[in-house]
Amino acid sequence: MRAAISENGALTWVERPIPEPGPGQVRIRVHSSAANRADLVQVSGRYPPPKGATDILGLECSGTIDAVGPGVDRQVGQRVAALLVGGGYGESVLCPAAHLLDVPDHMSLEQAAALPEVWVTAWLNLVHEGGLAAGEHVLLHAGASGVGTAGIQLCRLHNAHAWVVVGSEDKLKRCRELGASGGVNRHEQDWLEHVAQWTDNQGLDLILDPVGADTVAKGITALGQRGRLVLIGLLSGREATIPLAQVLVKRLRIQGSVLRGRSDAEKTELLTHFRRDVWPHLMSGALQGVVDSVFPMNNVANAHDHLRTNNTIGKLVLSWA
Repeated sequence: MRAAISENGALTWVERPIPEPGPGQVRIRVHSSAANRADLVQVSGRYPPPKGATDILGLECSGTIDAVGPGVDRQVGQRVAALLVGGGYGESVLCPAAHLLDVPDHMSLEQAAALPEVWVTAWLNLVHEGGLAAGEHVLLHAGASGVGTAGIQLCRLHNAHAWVVVGSEDKLKRCRELGASGGVNRHEQDWLEHVAQWTDNQGLDLILDPVGADTVAKGITALGQRGRLVLIGLLSGREATIPLAQVLVKRLRIQGSVLRGRSDAEKTELLTHFRRDVWPHLMSGALQGVVDSVFPMNNVANAHDHLRTNNTIGKLVLSWA
């Protein structure tokens, strides 16, 4: 089978044997995958896959089951999406059966491929780690990203108020359409100056931050009493100076969180709750995956270039079809 890997800091196509599923696994004939920023970092050589994981790129996919391993109660031909530790950029991929999400006939496999990574990430960090509750004031950095657009809708689902930091007026408009209460274009305004107005001088309850160095200190200042900051990325750098006195006095919680490096058992537990609490809303259309564009898998390099422009809204899907 054909597959895309990172080799010497570049995206490279290789031929690999079609894998055979072991106990508890299924093999998926991949129809579509999606591009994530983690893929860009892996291609650069700065984000190696976890120990024991495939070196094939791709953290999610959709397709059909074409083989099952021992102990798996699944049928060949079932349409599924999957959260992966890697392998989505291959024509076939192995996945624990417990990490599958059923895709109904009314949903295209391109649409389904845009869901697992960003929606599980948004739900994990806003709800599971962040403790999102009704009426809370939430700030989402990179609000027009895949995770951001999912996060806005999860806030709406939980009757919380979401504000976004984005890079253009078009992105801000789209975030409002999805349910954001408001936000700022970071190239034109300082978001910190608006927090008092957004929160009636109470401060934010929760911040979802994939940026890191440039935003963490401001986030601590923006949080109110018992506020939480969940750090999920380091796009602007790994080091920050933070106001510890505010952490202490306001009794803040700073939570670091990753998804890919969690154990299969932990992901199974997370997906059990996600499948119950979120997936039905995505299947009914009450929540929607936002797709910026669809690229042929053969043009994955162009998709990565487009993702690097920071001009996307939602996900970039990669299709073998």
